[in-house]
Amino acid sequence: MSNPNLRPDDNRMSAAEKEFENSIRPREIMDFSGQDQIIENLKVFIKAAKMRDEALDHILFHGPPGLGKPPCRA
Repeated sequence: MSNPNLRPDDNRMSAAEKEFENSIRPREIMDFSGQDQIIENLKVFIKAAKMRDEALDHILFHGPPGLGKPPCRA
């Protein structure tokens, strides 16, 4: 059984809802706040992947809702 929340082609949100959601998401790593050590680690991971000219390895963010984890984009 597939999870309907992980289907990027599903258009359940209106254009206005999508625009609002995108406007409140951080666009750059500098836009994230809190958990400074994790942000620094992510910067190192991203820089290393760029130096290798490879995609960033998979990263799992875990925790209760509302803590600032990036949204799931399948």
